[in-house]
Amino acid sequence: MNLLSAQEGKEYIIKGINTDDEELDAFLFSLGCYSGEPITVVTRRKSGCVVSIKESRYNIDNQLAEAIEI
Repeated sequence: MNLLSAQEGKEYIIKGINTDDEELDAFLFSLGCYSGEPITVVTRRKSGCVVSIKESRYNIDNQLAEAIEI
């Protein structure tokens, strides 16, 4: 299951990141988005969603949300 399928307000544990882009992997890691970390979808938008990672909120697009496995 990926982040696009997540319910708003429910905390999930990240199982993995499925991208072929090393720069994107490094960027997500710098945000604290990596395996074993909790993540919560705060709100959904047409073009993406707002997520909470390590007490910070980030706006991510649907393509990135699809790459985050929970």
